[in-house]
Amino acid sequence: MPIKVAIIEDDDWIRENLAAQIKRTPGFTCAGSYRTGEEAIEQVPKAVPDVILMDINLPKMNGIECVRQLKTFVPSAQILMLTVYEDSDRIFNSLLAGASGYLLKRTPQAEILEAIAEVHRGNSPMTGHIARKVVQYFNQRGHSNTEIEKLSKREREVLEGLAQGIPYKEIADVLSLSIDTVRIHIKGIYSKLHVHSRGEAVAKYLRK
Repeated sequence: MPIKVAIIEDDDWIRENLAAQIKRTPGFTCAGSYRTGEEAIEQVPKAVPDVILMDINLPKMNGIECVRQLKTFVPSAQILMLTVYEDSDRIFNSLLAGASGYLLKRTPQAEILEAIAEVHRGNSPMTGHIARKVVQYFNQRGHSNTEIEKLSKREREVLEGLAQGIPYKEIADVLSLSIDTVRIHIKGIYSKLHVHSRGEAVAKYLRK
């Protein structure tokens, strides 16, 4: 089945070009494109996309608030934030709201499509710069969250890999596990943290 992608972007040129690229690329289909967060909140739950591309700087309702609401209505959707530059605070807040990763708007369209496929597979597109900031952030916060304390040592190791944006296969290699075992640990993490996506799990890890 093709990956269903919704686009929420107020720049008409960017939105229309992304939609056209997705429509003409095998393995992808455009589930809808929207100019505002308000329009997306009304329409996206009906389309039930697999992946959502979200402008972080939408007018009125901003992208971060839109993520928070859409994760309530469509919890299975993976959300990638689109941003002009690496604004660490907004990217962190997007992760806390439930986003799974982010892309710079200047990213070539072929790489955007690759990132959509990655996040659909469970990976989390994130540059090394932001990944390092994420690691520094949760290292400074400690491990006081009660839900996090319920995780086994191995589950915490897997979750740390997720927070760094490492693909499942690399996590498996680093921990000397099979990728199926990593997936089992991830299901355990989701269950114990009461979340439905990688982004939400990482957000809880960052909040502790």
